[in-house]
Amino acid sequence: MLEVRDLRIRYGEFEAVKGVSFEVKAGEIFGILGPNGAGKSSILKAVIGLVEYEGEVRLMGKEITPEMKNDIGFVPEEPILIESLTPAEFFEFIASIRGKGERKAEVLARAFGLEEYMSRPIATLSMGNRRKVSIVSALMHDPKFLIMDEPLNGLDAKSARILKDFMRKHVESGGAILFSTHIMEIAEKMCDRIAVINEGRIIAMGRIDELVKDETLEDFFLKLVGGEDLGGIVDAIS
Repeated sequence: MLEVRDLRIRYGEFEAVKGVSFEVKAGEIFGILGPNGAGKSSILKAVIGLVEYEGEVRLMGKEITPEMKNDIGFVPEEPILIESLTPAEFFEFIASIRGKGERKAEVLARAFGLEEYMSRPIATLSMGNRRKVSIVSALMHDPKFLIMDEPLNGLDAKSARILKDFMRKHVESGGAILFSTHIMEIAEKMCDRIAVINEGRIIAMGRIDELVKDETLEDFFLKLVGGEDLGGIVDAIS
C-alpha cells in the first residue's frame, strides 16, 4: 500500500534520514523502532507531507497528493489541535474539510470516553484526552492507511486496549498502519513487521519472529543500537 524509496530528509546541513527504503503492505502493521533522534518521526512526517524530502513516496501506487487526504489518517506524537475549539467544534471542522466523518466522530468519542468533554475547550483537557481528540480526528473519515506516531502515549488502559483492538481490526479488513513506538512490548505484540532505524538508517527489517531468536525484542533492539552495557551504566549511577 505504501512504498518509500531512498528517502532523505535534511534540516539545514543536518541529514536526519539517509536513504531509507521500505514498504507497508495492505493487511499489516509496520513498526518503525529506534532511539530518540533516530529519524522515526521525520519519516512519518515525510509520508504525510509535513516536511520536505528527497526520494519517492507512493501510496497505492501513486504519488501522494492533497486529493488523497481522505485515504490517510495521521496521529502525531504531539497532538496538532486548535485549542480554542471544543472537541465537538474541532470534529465538525475536520468533517467540513474532509467532507465526511461527523457521525463517525460521535461514535468514536463515545468509545474513547470523550462525551463529557465535548463542550470544553481543548486547551483545558488533560494530555490523555487531547490524545483521544487527536485519535478521533484521524479515524473519523475511515482512512485506508493510518500513520501513528506513539499513539498510545497518555492513554488510560481501557482506551489503549480499544485502540489496539481497532488497529488489528483495521488491518484485518484490508487497511494498513505505519506505526512508531518506543515500547518494545507493544511493538512485539502489535507489529507484523518492523524496521529498526538508527542515526537515520535502517539497520534491521523483517518479521519479528525472523529477526529475534533466543532473546526478547528489547534485547535485540538494544544490541543493534549499542545499549548492551546497560548493567555498567546502572552500576555507575547507583
